[in-house]
Amino acid sequence: MAVVLAALLALGAGRAGAQEVHEVRMVADGKGDFRFQPAAVSARRGDVLLFKAVSGAPHSVVFEGKDLPAPAREKLNAALPRRAGNLSSPLLTDGTEYRVVVPAGLSAGTYRFFCLPHRAYDMRGEVTVR
Repeated sequence: MAVVLAALLALGAGRAGAQEVHEVRMVADGKGDFRFQPAAVSARRGDVLLFKAVSGAPHSVVFEGKDLPAPAREKLNAALPRRAGNLSSPLLTDGTEYRVVVPAGLSAGTYRFFCLPHRAYDMRGEVTVR
């Protein structure tokens, strides 16, 4: 009985620390409405933000850097694969994905992002790191 209980506790502990994938779709409705879906995500350090370009490409993911402290900026830049610029993903075409792992050591808080090609259309979102 004690062995079974210990095994169940170990399994539960493994799940609590498991990496969660948060899918964020980048879409357009053909009427000039460009958006991240969902526009707000809550994640933990180590979780994956999976951005999927579904329609209306090209799209990008650019984190708002204006009010970011230098350590957060450095951690986010390091977490962005194939960066096209400061805090910026490359351009994504429809059917492609962009995977960002929320970096360890990133301070809890809300981090805003936008799509550079569709910024004038107010295509923006945010991730809240807990």
